[in-house]
Amino acid sequence: MQQSIDVLKKVWGFTKFRPLQSEIIESVLRGHDTLALLPTGGGKSICFQVPGLMLEGLTIVISPLIALMQDQILHLKKKKVSATAIYSGMSRQAIDIALDNCIYGKIKFLYLSPERLKTEIFQQRITKMNISLVVVDEAHCISLWGYDFRPSYLEITDLRKLLPSTNVLALTATATPEVAQDIQDKLDLKKTEIFQKSFHRPNLSYSVFKEEDKEKKILQILTNVNGSAIIYVSTRRNTKLVCGYLRKQGIKADYYHGGLSNQERTQKQLKWLDNESRVIVATNAFGMGIDKPNVRVVIHFDIPESLEAYYQEAGRAGRDEKKSYTVVVYNERDIEILKSNLLRNHPQPDFLKKVYQSLANYYKLAIGSGLMASYDFELDTFSGFIQIKRNLLYGAIKRLEEAGLIQLNEAYFNPSALKYNLTQKELVEFQVSNPRYGNISKALLRLYGGELFTDFVQVSEKRLALFLELQLTEVEADLNALNQKRIILYHPQKTKSQLTFLTTRLDASKLPLNQKSLKQRKKIDQRKIKEMVNYLTNTRLCRSLIIQEYFGENSIKNCGKCDWCLSEKKNHRFLLDWDQIRSNIMDKLQDKNLTPEEIVNSLTPIEKEPLLEMLRIMLDHKELKYDQSGRLKLNPNTDG
Repeated sequence: MQQSIDVLKKVWGFTKFRPLQSEIIESVLRGHDTLALLPTGGGKSICFQVPGLMLEGLTIVISPLIALMQDQILHLKKKKVSATAIYSGMSRQAIDIALDNCIYGKIKFLYLSPERLKTEIFQQRITKMNISLVVVDEAHCISLWGYDFRPSYLEITDLRKLLPSTNVLALTATATPEVAQDIQDKLDLKKTEIFQKSFHRPNLSYSVFKEEDKEKKILQILTNVNGSAIIYVSTRRNTKLVCGYLRKQGIKADYYHGGLSNQERTQKQLKWLDNESRVIVATNAFGMGIDKPNVRVVIHFDIPESLEAYYQEAGRAGRDEKKSYTVVVYNERDIEILKSNLLRNHPQPDFLKKVYQSLANYYKLAIGSGLMASYDFELDTFSGFIQIKRNLLYGAIKRLEEAGLIQLNEAYFNPSALKYNLTQKELVEFQVSNPRYGNISKALLRLYGGELFTDFVQVSEKRLALFLELQLTEVEADLNALNQKRIILYHPQKTKSQLTFLTTRLDASKLPLNQKSLKQRKKIDQRKIKEMVNYLTNTRLCRSLIIQEYFGENSIKNCGKCDWCLSEKKNHRFLLDWDQIRSNIMDKLQDKNLTPEEIVNSLTPIEKEPLLEMLRIMLDHKELKYDQSGRLKLNPNTDG
């Protein structure tokens, strides 16, 4: 493993791996199919990036999260590692060039969204690639029993048939035993090596509070717990309402949701990361790929729809291993809303057909057209067009996604990118004959280098404008003109959500909706809600143990930090076997006299407070007395 440590140090500057990372890397390098379950913040990317650099060929990374792909590629390129990605919303030209670079260039990592696996262009090119490893990130998405099932993940089995000798590394942060087994079956993993980090987070304190005045409670929590915080809510409206309440109380808070522009999301995120905002009130659009180690508290103001979602979001607290808090604040109405959402999120097939037909009408798609076509999509605008409430429409879109018909990428951002469409020699000739565009073409090379001739490169029109001392509109006009002349291939940034048709447009009346599958999915979600409600209303067990048990981890040791454990400690004097404690003390004093401290230290399984309480009781009843040296001894004048 010394070679992998050398790579880690050279590229990332770290001198040692986190727990289980080295074992996972070793398994991959030995050519074994590997399943790794590492909770949020466990360092999953290192587990494939290190062996990917050590192996000779290309590593394919399959992920559903476009923002995470873009983020990882940006970080790899900063470390001089060549990487590229293919996902919804990209032009055919950009995809074509990216795939060619994977065959003929020096690309080490190709990130793919799963729906791209079945496209004709990918199927044709993959046979020419030297692929050494296939990585399936967010692997729980392949399971119908998982909390974020995506049918496009099932296409990965076909990739395995094309690459029978290439081993697979499957990664996930949350998987029940049922889901873990499903991952192995669906990916056809052979002689799998499984690595699972404990789901127990010893530095986290889990608490649940049933409160009518939830705002007052979160204010109390934020007053008692110093440091950075995340408050999760279920709607965009609530992000503003809760944020506004906190600001009125003098707390530096901001809000975040997928409906904001990319610039707004980036600014709010950076302010929070830099501690300019103490609290970020957000929907679940916030948090993926954000590594802020010193989050002291994560509060759920609205109830998550599953324990998996809760555990992943709560796990963003305390990544620095220091004591942190995760809290759910709820009332009876919240439980009613959660249960009613189940009906909203699982509409009848006729309603799904109506929404699908409306989408086809909206984008003017004829039957048989539109395969893998992506369109700008605004839920509120479409909701007005179709005259259906936003929440009902969203539930229908999620079900159409699970049927493998469409895909919605929310909070989508694809920065401007361009590539020269001619050789360096041809560019010089163009500059001589077209001096009007000489400055901007030279500026592009000065700022972004020769890679512009081989691949699409992310560019900033604002940066170009500052460099050239021009107005932004002038730069944009020049880039569009060069694009029209085919000197460059230019794709301006996209910031709106993207809706992709994963199949050719179908006849809505004959939509292939599997009734059995729809009912099964509803039952699964029903069960998840039940488990979540059981967690909230629990009065019998340590909350950490409930979470561990849910994920198939057996433990009998209470965490000692959650609200249940603290309540038990408070009421300990009424729950302990006091006769047994008294008997243990008397046994210890049979042979020699001991100080109270020596008695406590010698009976470590029993907590200090009940031991001292029993010593006081025994002294009051004259069962014990002090000797001349201040040690306790049995009093022979009592019956004992």
